[in-house]
Amino acid sequence: MTPDKVVLETRNLVAGFDGRAVVHGITLAVPAGKITAIMGPSGCGKTTLIRCINRMHELVPGARVGGTILLGDDDVYGTTPIVVRRRIGMVFQKPNPFPTMSIYDNVIAGYNLNGIRLARNERDRIVEESLKRAALWDEVKDCVHRRGTFLSGGQQQRLCIARALSMNPEVLLLDEPTSALDPKATSRIEELMAELKENVTMVLVTHNMAQAARVSDFTAFLYLGELVEFGPTQKLFTVPEDKRTEEYLTGKFG
Repeated sequence: MTPDKVVLETRNLVAGFDGRAVVHGITLAVPAGKITAIMGPSGCGKTTLIRCINRMHELVPGARVGGTILLGDDDVYGTTPIVVRRRIGMVFQKPNPFPTMSIYDNVIAGYNLNGIRLARNERDRIVEESLKRAALWDEVKDCVHRRGTFLSGGQQQRLCIARALSMNPEVLLLDEPTSALDPKATSRIEELMAELKENVTMVLVTHNMAQAARVSDFTAFLYLGELVEFGPTQKLFTVPEDKRTEEYLTGKFG
């Protein structure tokens, strides 16, 4: 299965820590304008995989990476990490707004951290647009100069999404973004993802099979650091090609 347009691709990606391999030779093509779920049991390499994609894995002492990752035609590991992280945003498992910053400053933080100077009206525009894209503007427009930590968990996660979107990334990585949220907040994030995929390609790490089935267009199933199966979500969930995929989906292990 070859998608018409690929925005992100890994080729024989291997990664680990010191002498221990975690990801074993993963080759994966992520289709543009879609949500691709990375699914599998705990410890199968999901988070390590996406942390390699935006070059966060190498920040861990003893980490090693091999193989190739392409963003469009550009080699991610031949590009400055700061540029990679502008083009590939990331939202983490637990909401992590900068605690001493206002909502406004959280959204614009990427520009400040990168030393990008903007006129006040441009900053205002980016903050408003980003919060609107994250479906948060109407809830916070009258209090953007209050600290982001006063928001609810679900709102904080949408703030983190707004912060990632403010840099206009081509790809947004989401590492189990709803695992710390209640069902109502989870539903809102899932709705938001469906709205966002028109403008940004998303890679969603999830251990929640039901969530992968609900929101993703394509699903990759990882097991013991290997890519077992990848394809359209509906096909993978209904007629998996690999017996291990079928056993995971039916709860025989996980």
